Amino acid sequence: MFLCKMELERRFRLRARGRNIFFGNTVRSGDVFKDSVPVFRIDSCFREIRGEFLIAVRDGFLSFGIEFLQLSMERFDLSCCNRSCTACLHAGAKKSRRVASILLMGLFLLASLPGATALAEDHPLWFKDGRPVDQALEAVDILADAAEEGLSPRKYGADSLAQALAAAQGVEALPPGVIMRLEQDLTDAMLRYFRDLHFGQIDPRHIQENFTPHPPDRFDPKIHLLRAVHAMRLREAVAEAAPQVPLYDRLRRALAHYRGLAADPVFSKLWQSALPPLPNGKLEIGQTYAGMPLVTLRLIALGDLPRETIVTEHYEGHIVKGIMDFQVRHGLEPDGVIGRKTLAQLAVTPSDRVRQIELSMERLRWTPLLHAPRMIAVNIPEHILEAYEVENGTIDVQTSMRVIIGSALDTRTPLFDGRMRFIEFSPYWNVPLSIARSEVVPKILRDPSYFTRQGFELVAADGRIITTLSLDDLDAVRRGQMRIRQRPGPKNALGDIKFIFPNKDSIFLHHTPTTHLFEKQRRDLSHGCIRVEDPVGLAKFVLQHDQVWGEERIREAMSSGVSTTLRLREPPQVVLAYNTVQVKNDGRVHFFQDIYGQDKLLDQALRRSVQASQ
Repeated sequence: MFLCKMELERRFRLRARGRNIFFGNTVRSGDVFKDSVPVFRIDSCFREIRGEFLIAVRDGFLSFGIEFLQLSMERFDLSCCNRSCTACLHAGAKKSRRVASILLMGLFLLASLPGATALAEDHPLWFKDGRPVDQALEAVDILADAAEEGLSPRKYGADSLAQALAAAQGVEALPPGVIMRLEQDLTDAMLRYFRDLHFGQIDPRHIQENFTPHPPDRFDPKIHLLRAVHAMRLREAVAEAAPQVPLYDRLRRALAHYRGLAADPVFSKLWQSALPPLPNGKLEIGQTYAGMPLVTLRLIALGDLPRETIVTEHYEGHIVKGIMDFQVRHGLEPDGVIGRKTLAQLAVTPSDRVRQIELSMERLRWTPLLHAPRMIAVNIPEHILEAYEVENGTIDVQTSMRVIIGSALDTRTPLFDGRMRFIEFSPYWNVPLSIARSEVVPKILRDPSYFTRQGFELVAADGRIITTLSLDDLDAVRRGQMRIRQRPGPKNALGDIKFIFPNKDSIFLHHTPTTHLFEKQRRDLSHGCIRVEDPVGLAKFVLQHDQVWGEERIREAMSSGVSTTLRLREPPQVVLAYNTVQVKNDGRVHFFQDIYGQDKLLDQALRRSVQASQ
């Protein structure tokens, strides 16, 4: 974190008099700034430090981009100008001189480093001889192009800064006070831009996405900006600050494509008229539809049909193939029938898709998809799990499978990340109290044989196992004084394996005996936990570095009928993420339904963020 003279003046009420700098308050041990970077600490009292200098404070080190000088002290008080200061006398003259020597030596060596420049009025970044330098104009262009990164140029005052710099290029040099103001405004705008680009514009926890935040020292916008300016590579710095997930670059290209569609004078008109109602509520192959010419033209604009496709009112031939491709890209059943859901997706304008892509780019800024060498990521709207390895920022997908997620109506799967710590083979299913009350106990009361057929048993508060039924025991279950659980076996609701990553919501991955549900296109059917289609494939990924656990032993443990728990030696990271736009390796853009309404929440939060910044 860089602290120049200007920044120190703003934060510590510093007063500068020529080349003498007087500090105006106390910094105590443990003090932190708003971005949680520790301040260097001093245990004595000084009056002045001479010379121009740049201070970079990072994790207790005084440096210029490198770890240079460590100051292990306790109290910093430069407010005193009285030579008989009591604090100084108590601290001791010898110790005071020693500390002063350390500090001054560090500042002297720091100031002598090549390229050391301060964000201050006497060492401006953006002006020289009263005129804006080329990098100032480039910085304003970057802010004006913020929409390319899914950000709003209005949030950074791009227009007003561009007008101010244009005026500054006039015949007469601007007054020093005006230059200082422009210098600070452009610097603040670039710092906000880099911060938003890297960390995101909002705290995901505000919209119920509880991901582990980036380490505070992972990226410092101030250091990043200074290095870029010194090296004269601002444009490259933008790419380096953006998320390094491959999907982000694909989304950026998709954003440009759909923004081009929205601005195209021909293609944009295709969405100005509504499609007519479907005959009998759906359109099947071979039927005629008055809206088919408009449907065909939209499919051509979106790339699902070639430009040479013949426009006709008959639904047949290549148009059917185009509809099926469109359905695949929008998370619909690719049956070739144009029904209510397909028609609704055809009605979504390119402008709406632009916003959907922008929301997905924002999510990638704070979704921890690269935080560990081995990752398991579930994309909730897509109903897909991917297990992959990360090496040098490159993602190598090892296995991918369909999943069943929590119902959008009342049992949504929460969004968070955590470490997978255990695998339980042939698990018991401890029925949650809410499910016991609302589903299991009522079914047993209607049909007592259901208790035996499903392999249930009761667990008393003292641990006793009860395999016979009584109304009193069922009442105890409903009161929470007894538990009901399902023994391992072919009917167990968790299937034959359970993947555990401890969390406050008791969410885990597991198999299921109802495997036919994976064939459904929309699969938000669980009580919140995630059912996986290929449990053996997932277990092989989790245990791939454990020589003892090959596929044969995994299958044996899953089918043994005896519950055993394995603590993982190398716990992989699990991310339950939410992204309604995906761009596949072939460049095709896929859109998924906002089943939990998270896109709506994010859109509202981002609009408030832009308004608050103006």
